Amino acid sequence: MKKFNWLILINLLLVLGYFLYSIMEKEKLLTTGQLVLLELAPVDPRSLMQGDYMQLDYKIARDFSEDSVPKRGFLVVKLDQAGIASPVRIQTDGTPIHPGEQLIRYTAPEPWNINIGAESYFFQEGKAANYDSARYGGLRIDAKGNSLLVGLYDKERKLLK
Repeated sequence: MKKFNWLILINLLLVLGYFLYSIMEKEKLLTTGQLVLLELAPVDPRSLMQGDYMQLDYKIARDFSEDSVPKRGFLVVKLDQAGIASPVRIQTDGTPIHPGEQLIRYTAPEPWNINIGAESYFFQEGKAANYDSARYGGLRIDAKGNSLLVGLYDKERKLLK
């Protein structure tokens, strides 16, 4: 029985270690990642709000035809002076990219649905009206294409709160 207890303790420590490592990686992405703004695709606001979150649909994800999207890969984007991303191409690996391009990792569960991992934005209940003017989703992105949604922005690229 003693051996079994040690095995449980070791597994618990490994899971906890992985969990803490994951948190540290997200914190690093928040502080060092490049801010990229993705234009939100128009959606009927009555169906967009569902309780205390907003379902996000990015215009950039609609710019590719169904037959050209692998299940996993990278959206390669170019940023304008304001940090707004425009699509360049899709590729299956993280290299090569040209100067001025940025990678965004994605999955495509269905050919018509590109998921960059930031399709919902949660906010405090009763604050839905604060986000009606959202035009951009702001993501912090690292050099490997990992992204983290940091907020929604209006047409003047100001963070909505």
